[in-house]
Amino acid sequence: MSRKRKLLIALLLLLLTGFLIPNNMQIPVAGATKNSWNPQSFWYYPWGKSGTHKGIDIFAKEGTDVLASTSGIVLYKGELARGGNVIVVLGPKWRIHYYAHLKTFTTHFMAFVSRGEKIAEVGTTGNAKGKPPHLHYAYATVIPYVWRIDGSIQGWKKMLYLNPGDFFNR
Repeated sequence: MSRKRKLLIALLLLLLTGFLIPNNMQIPVAGATKNSWNPQSFWYYPWGKSGTHKGIDIFAKEGTDVLASTSGIVLYKGELARGGNVIVVLGPKWRIHYYAHLKTFTTHFMAFVSRGEKIAEVGTTGNAKGKPPHLHYAYATVIPYVWRIDGSIQGWKKMLYLNPGDFFNR
């Protein structure tokens, strides 16, 4: 078997393995329930400079533990203009978990985090400054779901963003 063929098979196996890992998600704020966010806020328009709100805002007291909603690898830990202190985790099914407005971090770049592990604390960084403390949590797929595209404002981005509230198990 040629080297290229072996590499292609290895990549396909890796891709398939990512889809086989269970996606058992929990609400990523300690003590939060489905009443801790407005379910109509996902894909709400108009929403500030981002146009459409592509996640949910889970409200809690500043300093409340932010937990990994699922197991995964920390791809980014740092600061962004709108998100403030953020963490990005690659989880099962090749999906991205984005945690924003964090007060502090308790994890590291490229660390493996387990579901329910404390990774940060709720804050008011980025464009949440002066607003009630909350975690902005977005959930996206790196494999586009093109059938989700529609004619709404930024509707083409629906192929990437999923409503995280639809996936929480507790």
